[in-house]
Amino acid sequence: MSNKRQQIIIKVFRKFSNSLGPDSLDFLEQILDAHEIEDENVETSIETLAKEYNKQDDATMKVSVEVLQKVYELLQDQGQDEQETETLDPDSHLHFINAFEMPSWHWSIERGTFEKTANSSTMSGSADSRVFAVRDRLNIIKQCILRNEHFAPSTLPSRDRDRLVTLRSTKQLLGRVAERFLLMGMLARSKEGKLCLEDADGSVELDFSQLDEPGDGLFTEGCFALVEGEYTDESKLEIIAIGHPPCESRQTARSIYGHIDFLGKASTSLLDDQKLSIRVQEELSDLHFFFLSDVWLDNPLTLPGIKKMLDNCVENEFIPKVIVLCGNFTTQSIAHGNARDIQRYQDNFDALADLVASFPSITRTTHFVFVPGPLDLTSNSTLPRRPILPSLMTRVKSKIPKVHFGSNPCRIKFFDQEIVIYRDDCMAKMLRSVVGVGVKPDVDSDDLKRFLVQTILDQAHLSPLTINIQPTLSEYDHSLRLYPLPTALVLADKYDRYKKTYTGCHVFNPGTFVGDSFTFSTYKPAEINSEEW
Repeated sequence: MSNKRQQIIIKVFRKFSNSLGPDSLDFLEQILDAHEIEDENVETSIETLAKEYNKQDDATMKVSVEVLQKVYELLQDQGQDEQETETLDPDSHLHFINAFEMPSWHWSIERGTFEKTANSSTMSGSADSRVFAVRDRLNIIKQCILRNEHFAPSTLPSRDRDRLVTLRSTKQLLGRVAERFLLMGMLARSKEGKLCLEDADGSVELDFSQLDEPGDGLFTEGCFALVEGEYTDESKLEIIAIGHPPCESRQTARSIYGHIDFLGKASTSLLDDQKLSIRVQEELSDLHFFFLSDVWLDNPLTLPGIKKMLDNCVENEFIPKVIVLCGNFTTQSIAHGNARDIQRYQDNFDALADLVASFPSITRTTHFVFVPGPLDLTSNSTLPRRPILPSLMTRVKSKIPKVHFGSNPCRIKFFDQEIVIYRDDCMAKMLRSVVGVGVKPDVDSDDLKRFLVQTILDQAHLSPLTINIQPTLSEYDHSLRLYPLPTALVLADKYDRYKKTYTGCHVFNPGTFVGDSFTFSTYKPAEINSEEW
């Protein structure tokens, strides 16, 4: 066994915070030899063993040969099982997950991995939970940065080691005037209103006077940024470059934390995911999800538009598996309206329920999901928002058999895919909150869409803003997290529609349903792609 292979084995298990003794290393080498694993496949094979090892209840930090033997035999049994010949049942692999149902996983600095919170979450939260939520965001992003090839030294000798970037802390600035540093922290305001960079050790005031233009993306108060600059004798950091943290792909994150059930619907192995993904492409190539946003039920054109859409589905035998209707379901806020306004709001939902029920071929098979917008009636106005008040949806529930009332945001788990649905006016809110030198000059609309998508995915969070800009429920902040990256993200926004794919995550905005035409988006799981209609 070559020394290079041993280094790869040690590197992979170290990634899972495991150490290898001579016996376990020798056993792994024997497995690779027995199966004649090629050099280019060693890392993937060892990762599979490492992940399965860490799923075992009796797994220890120092790898046990006995547990490793059990894992190896288990994987062999799985490999010998014949592939299921039964037709895939989409409904048995389709799950709708509200933000308040997701298990709470927090980053443990001591263990270097995620830990499940023992206590149940509450709506009220506490001062500590607010701190923990921000600290979780910091630590999750930081561990991705330190694993990035530009920051993490390879275990193998390389000429690129000299090019590695070293991340510093604010506490290392003191007494080192005129030296250059790279810091990572949150953009925030000091008590004096000055823009600062905060990390776990302190803060430093930022000076943007020497910065011509920022990197790609939108830099807002509350987002985390990588900042390079020179520390001055005025105790400021004179910035020469600023950028967002590097984004980690879903595949990479799942390869490390695939044993963690972030959604509460049972985690699956990457091997199983790959098999199911292939079968979805082959057997469910014609399956579609529909996404509509700003379905203004008080607009006289909306119900005829929905009827036209459903008529076309029936005529062309193009029945979607899921139809997601995002708010706002009203053009005007009625949070403080009178009883007549609320009754009219409910009557509009009743009319929609009657319309959908008139298409039995659709109601028999299609799942309908209602996601509230900022103007809709829910029991809370902070993120995440609870579903539309149940008392207003009794007729909808009785008329539509497969109806789901989603929170905002909510998620769909379909086989190996995770689709996040979020309804907010993200573009306007982010642009209003830009700090520093703003955005790059002369950016067009397409650049802004790309910047928005990049910012949200790089930040691994749906709302990278401070609580004074966007209040959130601190003990449910994990439901706004985008780590691991979802397969697809629906950013339903009143801004222009678009679709972008960034670091393997497909992001799209279906646009306002009622306008010059009845616009919506269809999503095809077999292709992980959307189409505008």
